[in-house]
Amino acid sequence: MSKRSLSRIGERGFILVMLAFFLLPFLWLASTAYKPSRDIFSIPPKLTFMPTFEQFATVFRLFDVWNLLSSSLLIAGGSVILSLLLGVPAGYALARSTSRYAVAVAYFFMAIRMVPAVAALIPFYLMMRDIGLLGSWIAVVLINAMLNSAFVTWMMFSYFRSLPKELEEAALTDGCTLFGSFRRVALPAVRSGVVASTLFCLMFSWNDFLYPMFLTRLDSKPISVALLSAYGTKDITWGTLGALAHFSTIPIVLIVLLLNRYFVQGLTKGIH
Repeated sequence: MSKRSLSRIGERGFILVMLAFFLLPFLWLASTAYKPSRDIFSIPPKLTFMPTFEQFATVFRLFDVWNLLSSSLLIAGGSVILSLLLGVPAGYALARSTSRYAVAVAYFFMAIRMVPAVAALIPFYLMMRDIGLLGSWIAVVLINAMLNSAFVTWMMFSYFRSLPKELEEAALTDGCTLFGSFRRVALPAVRSGVVASTLFCLMFSWNDFLYPMFLTRLDSKPISVALLSAYGTKDITWGTLGALAHFSTIPIVLIVLLLNRYFVQGLTKGIH
């Protein structure tokens, strides 16, 4: 065999080993959702078993799954929409600014997203309590939008800055207003950036645990918080956790797989 063939086999073998290393824990958790309770911790572990839906039946008996999913959708959807409404125009304004501090301001917005979650939680908790929004999913939407819109501003600044100004100047010459050139020329040209920003914000909001845990009531908690219910004082009900994990991960994984190519563009674009 040639050196190239051996190198290719080695690369593929390494990729398979790494995939197994990272995916086996998730596959084990997913398989527990279909195992009878007596087989989850059987020694030696049973690789073959008769699938059952008793864990899912337990989940639907103990949890209002559809209410959990609707809360997750409301929080994620509201956060994404508000983040885009604030972040996209802000990114455009920074990209078209003539100030020499525009790049520094863009990095400042990125730094906002890096603020530790607990540091933002305490003052925001007190603020929501004082205005009467504590306990509602609106409070989670607002804090997620505050952080995610800063991230969208940073990303969209990069996309708009790479767009030639001549396109918008031509639109202005043809009679477009400033807003018209933004809506009809600049925004369609950076559609991939908007989709990438949407996906990142959706992941941040859907998987968020800390803010919904402290800012919502029992009837407005998303499914990410419900996963904590599998942890008891004496043990962890792995079957329940595995079944709940299906509802928590499958929707977001399907969306990411569907629009996967935009992640690569969003991660490699960078600020220039």
